[in-house]
Amino acid sequence: MTRLKWGMIGGGEGSQIGPAHRLGAGLDGEFEFSAGALDHRPDAGRDYGQRLGLDETRAYGDWREMLEGERTRDDRIDLVTVATPNATHYEITKAFLEAGFHVLCEKPMTMTIEQGEDIVRTARATGKICAVNYGYTGYSLVRHMKAMVARGDLGKIRLVKAEFAHGHHADAADADNPRVRWRYDPSQAGVSAQFADCGIHALHMASFVTGQEVEKLSADIVSCISSRELEDDAMVNFRMDGGAVGRLWTSSIAIGRQHGLTLQVFGESGGLRWAQEQPNQLYWMPLGGRLQVIERGEVNLSPEADRTSRVTIGHAEGMPLAFANIYKDLAEAIRAGKEGRAMDTAANLYPRAEDGLRSMAAVFAVAESGKADGIWVDARPPMFR
Repeated sequence: MTRLKWGMIGGGEGSQIGPAHRLGAGLDGEFEFSAGALDHRPDAGRDYGQRLGLDETRAYGDWREMLEGERTRDDRIDLVTVATPNATHYEITKAFLEAGFHVLCEKPMTMTIEQGEDIVRTARATGKICAVNYGYTGYSLVRHMKAMVARGDLGKIRLVKAEFAHGHHADAADADNPRVRWRYDPSQAGVSAQFADCGIHALHMASFVTGQEVEKLSADIVSCISSRELEDDAMVNFRMDGGAVGRLWTSSIAIGRQHGLTLQVFGESGGLRWAQEQPNQLYWMPLGGRLQVIERGEVNLSPEADRTSRVTIGHAEGMPLAFANIYKDLAEAIRAGKEGRAMDTAANLYPRAEDGLRSMAAVFAVAESGKADGIWVDARPPMFR
């Protein structure tokens, strides 16, 4: 099998997210790391790319140089990952889509709803994949949750409770730390801090698992550290288009919480609970039954879970493997397109540009509601109303 060619923009030396993408993309042998513009400093990006094994002609100084260099090659990349600062996602993603490349963009996909709608239209017009890296949906048991909901194991879904709370920005003495300060600065982060950074992961996961989209929401946002202009804690109530009620808490000042991404789904005939810090176990309680622990890798799980379980039961799987499942989905989608066939339905789960747009609409809705003492706000993008 010929490997697909993959490139990366951003994710340079010292990056938090770059290694996870490179591990994920390379895990299954589906992609060959072929091109990159890895740093905002051209010489540093070229040097690091070559140290990672890129040919010197494909270790680029910036994304524009990479776009021009790749678009005319016979062996040009099939997929590019955009892992640059948030404010640059829109411009880079749009340019590569228009040049005929498939794109995986880090979240947030854009900084405004209008930009998000433009990306959706651009992806549809070009026929190219625009995926958004809500990577936690790659976990095997998250996909099994989705399968259980879809096949009716829980009955009609009544309530979803999502959390993404940590305490890593709880120290007020970090107010002038540049690695922290920018996140709460509207000129750099936009209209939201904690919800836009972490809350949208939890909200997207709620939609991913239930198959329902958020229609409206009410938010209580607060800057617990008073020097911050943007929120470091938010509580969001929401209503979904399938009738489910949602509750979401996200925080960066919850001392004692580490990563804190959890999801609970309650239906007429059962409930599910999953936590990203213990990703190998899914807790299932059928109505009138006994609490059961579903283990990742056990027999008779769903095709969606089986396809994304990679190591023997009892051994931990982590974030890079979840990212790898997104890349595995994308490889199947790209190959199906090249071969003119339908893709494996168990792989057709990667987050789309439409998901990135819905998240951005929710960010603005939370900001609007929070400033107006929690009034209910339409959370749908205008093009989906």
